[in-house]
Amino acid sequence: MFDLLGQGFLHIFMQPVNILLIFVGVGVGIILGSMPGLTATMGIAIALPLTFGMQPESGLILLSSIFIGGIHGGGIPGILIKTPGTPASAASMIDGFELSKQGKASLALGVHAFSSATGSFFATILLIFGSTMIAKFAINFGPAEFFLLSLMGLSVVSSVTGKSTVKGLMMASFGLLLSTVGMDPIKGVSRFTFGTYQLMDGFNLVPALIGLFAISQVFTELEQVHVPIVKAERVKVNLPDRKTIIRLMPTILKSSVLGTLIGAIPGPGAILGSFIPYAEAKRVSKHPEKFGKGALEGVASAEAGNNSAAIGALIPTLTLGIPGEAATAVLLGGLMILGLRPGPMLFIENADVVYSLFTAILLGAVVLLILGLIMAQYIGKIIILPKKFLLPVVLMLCMIGSYAIRNSVFDMGVALVFGLMGYALNKIDYPTVPILLGLILGPIAESNFRRAMLISKGDIGIFFSSTYCYALIIITVLSLFFGYRLTRNLNRQVQSLGIDDDSKGSDEDRKNGNKK
Repeated sequence: MFDLLGQGFLHIFMQPVNILLIFVGVGVGIILGSMPGLTATMGIAIALPLTFGMQPESGLILLSSIFIGGIHGGGIPGILIKTPGTPASAASMIDGFELSKQGKASLALGVHAFSSATGSFFATILLIFGSTMIAKFAINFGPAEFFLLSLMGLSVVSSVTGKSTVKGLMMASFGLLLSTVGMDPIKGVSRFTFGTYQLMDGFNLVPALIGLFAISQVFTELEQVHVPIVKAERVKVNLPDRKTIIRLMPTILKSSVLGTLIGAIPGPGAILGSFIPYAEAKRVSKHPEKFGKGALEGVASAEAGNNSAAIGALIPTLTLGIPGEAATAVLLGGLMILGLRPGPMLFIENADVVYSLFTAILLGAVVLLILGLIMAQYIGKIIILPKKFLLPVVLMLCMIGSYAIRNSVFDMGVALVFGLMGYALNKIDYPTVPILLGLILGPIAESNFRRAMLISKGDIGIFFSSTYCYALIIITVLSLFFGYRLTRNLNRQVQSLGIDDDSKGSDEDRKNGNKK
């Protein structure tokens, strides 16, 4: 492991372009995370076409850097103008905005940047050790186990995505249906192509990703194009002093561990990864009455938990091919587009790429601290860019990226159709992440199911032939049961905070925040 990490660092520093990609990715991610209407998920989807022609490790470095920068950036407008970039950033907004009202915005943003970077760094260490252990465990899987693993991934994520378990499972099934378009993986005959040769390979994943997570968001934000966003005052941001850092470190470390463990469970994501550490920090505090009134521990715990949960979500993504949240679902698609198959074999066949990614995320945490302190001073000017000018540019980039994959106008149509579909589904509270998961896991599930049937000569008992099979079946059943309860409880928490489940909060939140 340590030899591979050493090689990863050597690979990063021997190719300066990778260091540049880390800075560019983190910087772009911070901007996207802080601007109303744009998200890290959208940024990753738009950046996917740019990775074509890159080495796989360079492409992953760019995508992962946008990811960690976007998670951090969401908290900056929450602290400055009470308009969190994501629902998960609402926890750091609680005390951060109170500090801003007290004239301590500089201190709040300094703690925010330090906690985010430190949480990301320690979460990456846990990611390295945790993913390696899980990969060694899963290396013994056969076709039956991989089919059940795909089934488990669909059930786990679908049951905790969105406001309804039933809707999540319906969308996962729809994604599986879409994945059957194209050539039969065993017999090689065409299916559901309706004589269209462009569909012989199925739906191209990049236009589908761009449509579901970028174009659909553009359509959603067009409805809110006239919602005003106030300009935040420019503040000079510095690191907290040594005494403050020493006082906050136990809270940051504990929140990092909690956040990573929560993020490693597919589904809860960064929302619970921020609120649970925040609640725990308040529970053990000697002065819990200060929370909600400008407690630095509140900002530190929420941000460390938020960022560590996002990185923790990479554990099931890389080792099992099961994304922990929407952004990692898009990253999962990026892995496959770059020719890498997520799962335990990734750590054997592409170990150099994996450990280059790990080292890039470690370095990205350091870059996050540097850019977080610098860019927070100018976010007030960035977030007031008029949407009526910004959104057409984003839509144009989406269409160009879709066309550039295969120089195909058909792919532009696919992106637009998926964008309209994603927009319509979001309007009626049907989640889109399970659709993507069905598109990705569908071929894996189908091919492994049919291989297992061929091996067993049609005997379904092969799916009950090992301890791994029984364990995966039990986890699948339990995930449906507990996923339903978790979704219900999470919806209650979100409603009690007055925020929507979308990536940018409700219109009312923005208006209220602006009035402040």
